[in-house]
Amino acid sequence: MPQLNLESYITINKDVINSPNLCDLFSVDDLGKIGEWVNECYERDVQSRTHWLSRTEAAMDLAMQIQKDKTFPWAGCSNVNFPLVTIASLQFHARAYPAIINGRNVVQCRVLGDDPDGSMTARAERISSHMSWQLLEQDGNWESETDRALISLPIVGTAFKKSYYDAGERHNVSELVMAKDLVLDYWAKSVEKCPTKTHIIPFFRNEIYERVLSGIFRDVRECEWYISDATVENDSHRAEKDNRSGQDVPDTNYNTPFTFLEQHCLLDLDGDGYAEPYIVTIERNSHYVVRIVTRFDREEDVERNSDGEIVRIIPMEYFTKMPFIPSPDGGIMDIGFGVLLGPLNESVNSAINQLFDAGTLVNTAGGFLGRGAKIRGGVYSFSPFEWNRVDSTGDDLRKSIVPLPVREPSNVMFELLSLLIDYTNRISGATDMLTGINPGQNTPAETARTMVEQGQKVYSAIFKRIWLSLKREFDKLYQLNAVYLPDKSPFGGPNQYIAREDYTALPSSVVPVADPSISSDAARFAQANLIVQRAAESRGYDADAVERYYLKALGVDAVDKLYPGLESAGDPPPDPKIQIQQMKMQVDLANLKNSQMEFIMTLQETRRMNTAKIIEMSAKAAALMENAKDKKIQNRINAFNAAIGAMKEDNNRLSSEIAKLIEATQDEQISSTGGRGLPSLEGAPSNTSIPELGTPGEGELEGGMG
Repeated sequence: MPQLNLESYITINKDVINSPNLCDLFSVDDLGKIGEWVNECYERDVQSRTHWLSRTEAAMDLAMQIQKDKTFPWAGCSNVNFPLVTIASLQFHARAYPAIINGRNVVQCRVLGDDPDGSMTARAERISSHMSWQLLEQDGNWESETDRALISLPIVGTAFKKSYYDAGERHNVSELVMAKDLVLDYWAKSVEKCPTKTHIIPFFRNEIYERVLSGIFRDVRECEWYISDATVENDSHRAEKDNRSGQDVPDTNYNTPFTFLEQHCLLDLDGDGYAEPYIVTIERNSHYVVRIVTRFDREEDVERNSDGEIVRIIPMEYFTKMPFIPSPDGGIMDIGFGVLLGPLNESVNSAINQLFDAGTLVNTAGGFLGRGAKIRGGVYSFSPFEWNRVDSTGDDLRKSIVPLPVREPSNVMFELLSLLIDYTNRISGATDMLTGINPGQNTPAETARTMVEQGQKVYSAIFKRIWLSLKREFDKLYQLNAVYLPDKSPFGGPNQYIAREDYTALPSSVVPVADPSISSDAARFAQANLIVQRAAESRGYDADAVERYYLKALGVDAVDKLYPGLESAGDPPPDPKIQIQQMKMQVDLANLKNSQMEFIMTLQETRRMNTAKIIEMSAKAAALMENAKDKKIQNRINAFNAAIGAMKEDNNRLSSEIAKLIEATQDEQISSTGGRGLPSLEGAPSNTSIPELGTPGEGELEGGMG
């Protein structure tokens, strides 16, 4: 790095870091040296990317369908631009925009490590809501800027986001910077490692005036370049840009914006041999320095040794690259469909124009007129039923007029054109099925899904790169909040607050809410359906989280309002199917109880009849006791006793069975009715004790009626 050899140097301290402009600390000569040094670095970087810029301009011409003048094979020949690059960029934008900005939550903060009390989870939710609100509400241009980036990214291959704290707006800003407006060394390894990054910014006269009075710019109101009209460079790139926008090079006037170069560079302004990170802004044509400011915001970013010497400074990085497809040559600028498809698109254009020109020759071909054709000069027109007179005979006229031999458009050329378009679509991923064209009625559903999945592989890889760039952009905004956010600030609703201490953790916990592995609404919905099915089949899933994920996959806004969760909903209403099944079970139980009751009543009736017979037989036996000495009567009494004993055993068996049935029925009734037992049976006879007749012996009975 060449030495600036300044007349005076500054000392890095708190005042220098917090100063809005350091130009007052340098002499006019020193500022002139700094301005020339910045311009030399800018010109060197411009030279390194000349080839890339020419390719990018050609790609943008193809995407914008710019028709250039053609004189071959003749003036006014066919000049068709086939929209291959246009279709590829529109298809990518149509998939990327809704996949990346899905709903009102674009930022999520994840919890790293254990969270036993839930405080880290609550903090993560606050940060997610606050940063999403900053991007979509506070910085109203972020979504539209991202939309523009996603439409130009597939054409050019590279775009940049510039994230910084806007002191005038008093909030963070993340704006789009087109690749052509950020000049870097083409062979730099990364944006962070690039020593000089120059942002080309147009400023109108009023914008410069405002910055002068607010102390951001030096007072340039007496400078010759400010008093005069701004100059516009009429180079070839400016002419091509005006051609794409459909305008001529405008004349300069009082309202023409001035071009400024805001260079993020490394300069040794304290004379210690270590180049510190600064931002130097100069006017493009005069190289006049209007602002110098440090590119580090805190004293903690300056590391010093024990002697107080600066060892290292951690700079604040403003720019984030949005990549598309890394360049195979190792350059910092990625390539897009405009570069990949450019040669193929040019070949397709040539083939189509040749087919059109061949058709034009066939339809309008002339020929040769011999001298034998005596035809007066002039234009002859023909209309139906009209005949023109000539001085030649018909035979002489036929011999003297020779049509130009021209062939019809070649079928081989048409097949070649189809081949080129097919392979172009393979590169861009814009196949028929991915553009919404029906593959055919006989195509199996699984085959169609597989074709769509394979066709989206190109998009999926690009989505992951964009996802990483969004994460880096959110990291920068996270760090800016940690520095510039007030101690406590309201956002969103009336009861929502965020504190600066919430942003003291590592920014690696902030990630985009978009899923880098999902590149279509159908894939997101299919994944949500599978999660719902698994949650229904397996235990351990969070039902609230599954339902919210499913609603978000459907694209539903205000999910928390529509579905507050199971706890707030209370006990769910009974399932009608379960109610019907319970009613059927109650009917079956009642039928079973009735059957059991009838069986019990039958057993009890049998026992009652047995008891009556026992009493009857006992009475007869008692009547025979008077003549008990008669042997025949004694035999009859013995028979009565045997019959009465058998009936008593039968009654005991019936009583045991009845008791068991009643007990079983009561248990079933208690389990089904919640504790209410079976009512007692009215009039059911108990197992009454029946006296046993004794056996007479030697003139008297040994036992009698009890």
